[in-house]
Amino acid sequence: MKNRIIDGIDSRIIGLLQKNGRLSNIEIAKKLKISEATVRMRVKRLIGGGYIQIVAVSNPFMLGFEMTGDLYIYAEMKKLDSVIAELKKMRELWYIIMMTGEANINAEFVVKSREDLNDLVYNRISKIEGVIRIETSLIMQYIKRRYDYGTAGD
Repeated sequence: MKNRIIDGIDSRIIGLLQKNGRLSNIEIAKKLKISEATVRMRVKRLIGGGYIQIVAVSNPFMLGFEMTGDLYIYAEMKKLDSVIAELKKMRELWYIIMMTGEANINAEFVVKSREDLNDLVYNRISKIEGVIRIETSLIMQYIKRRYDYGTAGD
């Protein structure tokens, strides 16, 4: 399914799952007036192709994590791949992207305590060869968190 254009049915399936990832294939089929086998096949292709993943989104503060936020990591361009490879190994980093601008990596973290954040930033990430500088930004409160932003077919 790589490089496959999402069609209207795929888009509608994704839209329903964005609103409620717990919908069964049968419920989706009824809503879209298509067969359950079609939904099952398409969901499998969407997941296998990397277009969607079905997960439970939690609020880390409600689960006992005291600190969550963003790290803006400035890395040497020549060592960017190796820096990213090391960051990917860190469980506390659940989202890592390469970006434009001064900081070339943004990583979102979730940790239990200030001590854990200190260890992550100063004892582990800053020691990675190629990391020049790290800026930390803490999330104080979630105001809006949406995952039903639409699809290419909308």
